[in-house]
Amino acid sequence: MFEKYVMIIIYFGVLMFLGYLASRRIRNMNDFVIGGKSLSFWVAAFSAQATGESAWLLLGLTGMGAMVGFSAYWVVIGELLGVAGCWFLMAKRFKRLTNKYDSMTVIDYMASRFQSKTHFLRILAAIVLSIFVLIYISAQIDATGSAFETFLQWDYLTGAIVGFVIVTIYCVAGGFLAAAWTDMFQGAVMLLCLMLLPLVAFLSISNADSIYDGLYAIEPGLVNMWGSGGLTLMNFSVVIGMALIGLGFLGSPQVFARLIAIRSEAEINRGKWVAVVFTILVDFSAVSIGVLGRYIFTTQGADPDIILGNGAQNVLSELVEFTFPPWIVGLYVAAVLSAIMSTVSSLLVMVAGAITHDLYEKIINPSLSDNDAAQMCRLITIGLAMSALAVAILVSVLSPDRTIFWFVIFGWAGIASTFCPMIILSLFWPKFTERAAIASMITGFCMTIISKFFLQSMETIGPYFTALETMPPSFLSALLVGYVVTILWPDDALEATYRGHLTSIDAEIEKPSESQRAAKI
Repeated sequence: MFEKYVMIIIYFGVLMFLGYLASRRIRNMNDFVIGGKSLSFWVAAFSAQATGESAWLLLGLTGMGAMVGFSAYWVVIGELLGVAGCWFLMAKRFKRLTNKYDSMTVIDYMASRFQSKTHFLRILAAIVLSIFVLIYISAQIDATGSAFETFLQWDYLTGAIVGFVIVTIYCVAGGFLAAAWTDMFQGAVMLLCLMLLPLVAFLSISNADSIYDGLYAIEPGLVNMWGSGGLTLMNFSVVIGMALIGLGFLGSPQVFARLIAIRSEAEINRGKWVAVVFTILVDFSAVSIGVLGRYIFTTQGADPDIILGNGAQNVLSELVEFTFPPWIVGLYVAAVLSAIMSTVSSLLVMVAGAITHDLYEKIINPSLSDNDAAQMCRLITIGLAMSALAVAILVSVLSPDRTIFWFVIFGWAGIASTFCPMIILSLFWPKFTERAAIASMITGFCMTIISKFFLQSMETIGPYFTALETMPPSFLSALLVGYVVTILWPDDALEATYRGHLTSIDAEIEKPSESQRAAKI
């Protein structure tokens, strides 16, 4: 146990040091919210992916791999497509437009893109974002308590509070830069640990060549990409639900904030490969950890929930204890905390910035000074963190049978369904209007709740919506409503203005640089 604590203390020490370094560079609101648009491609890519993955990756996805076997690899495919779509198709245009609009937040971009004449869009976006981010952060704090409980036998509440205190301290001190730099460090820890564990565990198995046959003997569905029973309507629904998890990368504010903050478009060209490779490696490794854990720790007829915890979310800790000596186990505690804290820190800073900048500064007090805005942002960060801790504790009491995988996915789906269809249409469809954007956001928000709490409880179609989870129906509904409202109530003037913006940013990119002109002369 001593070795575990040493590793955790070193880990927390690094986070605090990075937070201190970042705090020395915070001079105004721009620095606190987007780091002065100074991120390199390494930091931006690692930060975006670490923020997007969260505790869902190390505890939830590993557990899913143990529960369903090979069919969990559909998540890897879906995540890869989502990340590639974000970085290869959307990132450059979004970066060019946010530079043109001098946007500090994603909500800033929306108001400029639609030439908003009222504050309704800002208010709606900030409120919806705050609600689902609060749920998402609560899921991460809940996972913190579970991680300390599993690895160190701490009381759940003690673990949740310790994680909450650490991440709040360095966020308040260093803002966005602290979140981004710690994400870089934590993403590297996650990558190393996730790649190392399945490799070493595989090599330590004496009969590794019989893993496939062993899994088949435990449950034939574990080695079928469609799950138990093969290709059925229910299994197809499950696969669709897992494969479309990656939709959340196509416009979620916590991910796209990194594209606003990245130094230049050239950094995007480098960062996109880092993001894609990182995603493939960590997601594939996480599912493989679950599959190997199921093979090693369970037998035919055994209930994985009993052996590996609810939703098999203890499979990572069990396999680490089985494979490594105690001092390396401490590194894996740090890896789990990395996945959690990288997401919590990013979300806290993003929502605090949205409330301060998009609500208070833009609507209530436009004359707010930069120093006062940064101070207010820090106070809101603390308030949000305390609220998320309270929600996490409440959920732990009311829903003791919850799984980390689906608790996190609900928050992720809510953010994605509300914002991603609107961001996609706003970037690539010049006809898209503000009225349609508002309708799309409201639809995504409402359908996430309707799908989770009403459609999934219906007797006939409920099981299929449960299999799909909340993302696909909510995302599709928001996309369709945005399209229909635009067709019914077009705005020709806004379309012409946006086409002009696209022309101007493309022309700016095509201009030869000073060095190129000098070379020609």
